Amino acid sequence: MRAEVLAYIKSNLALIGEIGMGGNSTSPRSTDLDVPSEATCTIASEASDMNVLEIKVTCAGSNITGKVIRELGIFKTSSEMIARVNFAGVGPITASETLELFLTIEVE
Repeated sequence: MRAEVLAYIKSNLALIGEIGMGGNSTSPRSTDLDVPSEATCTIASEASDMNVLEIKVTCAGSNITGKVIRELGIFKTSSEMIARVNFAGVGPITASETLELFLTIEVE
């Protein structure tokens, strides 16, 4: 059953990855990041075990030059946020860098 739950998350829920510059706590009613960066990111997910899914969001530094990134969001649609993680700021990012953020989901 764990593998089926992870497959569902991968195929139906973790479809869009976004990054932002806000660092406040997440309201349960939030549908977007605190301060979205509007940068184009790519998302990839890989089941690394029977009960672990690793989601990677990648953004080229040229999309976020000079910005300090403090939040990661995983979305089903542009208005349905599935998960948001805030963290200590990373950056400022240079144009030659690539930012990779990982979210690991474990199903017990």
